[in-house]
Amino acid sequence: MKNDPKLKAVGKLGVTPHGVVELIDYQADAVVSRVILKAKTGTVTVFAFDEGQGLSEHTAPFDALIQVLDGEAEITIAGKAHPVRAGEVIMMPANKPHALKAVGRFKMMLVMIRS
Repeated sequence: MKNDPKLKAVGKLGVTPHGVVELIDYQADAVVSRVILKAKTGTVTVFAFDEGQGLSEHTAPFDALIQVLDGEAEITIAGKAHPVRAGEVIMMPANKPHALKAVGRFKMMLVMIRS
């Protein structure tokens, strides 16, 4: 099936299976991101945060879904802190301020649908 000529490559990864956690590596004292799918209708991006790293408070015009892939973080949405761990998901509503801080090393997948 991997070599089926009828299958078209999707995004930058192609049509072969990938372990999501392995799509991105941690870097010391840094936040690393990799867009794995970008379309007019939305994006899928994976992030790796070193311990203590984060994203400052901001808003986005669309709902966004975070799936925690590894580690744990604290995500603050509209002033309320939410601890999240590997295997969990959380939705960040459009136009609500949100921020993120890695409690330890932390990986996530961000899915943003534009509608």
